[in-house]
Amino acid sequence: MGIIRGWARTYLTGHTAELGREGPVCPYVGPSIRRDLMWIGQIPGAHPRPAAVRRVLADALALFPELPPAEGGAAALRTLITALPDLNEYTLIDELHAELKTSFVEQGLMLGQFYPGCDQPGLWNKEFHPLDAPIPMLVVRTMMATDFPFLLARPEWMTAYVKKFAPGLPAHVRYAVVSRLTAQPDTEVPAYEVRPEPLPVAHSRTNGEPVPAGPRHHH
Repeated sequence: MGIIRGWARTYLTGHTAELGREGPVCPYVGPSIRRDLMWIGQIPGAHPRPAAVRRVLADALALFPELPPAEGGAAALRTLITALPDLNEYTLIDELHAELKTSFVEQGLMLGQFYPGCDQPGLWNKEFHPLDAPIPMLVVRTMMATDFPFLLARPEWMTAYVKKFAPGLPAHVRYAVVSRLTAQPDTEVPAYEVRPEPLPVAHSRTNGEPVPAGPRHHH
């Protein structure tokens, strides 16, 4: 815990020119630490069984929404870290991240992989490696609107993103938007089908009987 705390307070909340933009490496870590909204658990052992780690991460997925606070702006600052301090083969982290990320994204969450020497490039500078950490870990946090670039690779991730940040759009409209956002040059995108919305019901002022509402115009 001391190593992770020190790394978070010095590296993640600090700034480096390699980042490619102004501000700290992660702008949310500082407020999360100040509000005591960062939880850390660990899986000991140099060779943990993948099935056991999967169970721990399934528990993290179920537990995260119950962490306080459940509402308000501070809820977005919650972070749940599963550290594997004795692990010496980091391919397990990458494999589990690739396997399980979708299940987290579908719940409006992000699953991040961190370990010594992680070469995942930064968003602003491809030569910068923000996931290079002193201890291997898998981190759960709330999906942010700024996560859009990290979710473009797969249609189901974009579907979850649009569902979270554009809840006012009908489901079939969200599907059409996502299909076009993620289509490749050789992908056949299904034609958009206009679906009529149900006619709303208004109430007369005389007897309370429901009467059809007037026509609405859509553009």
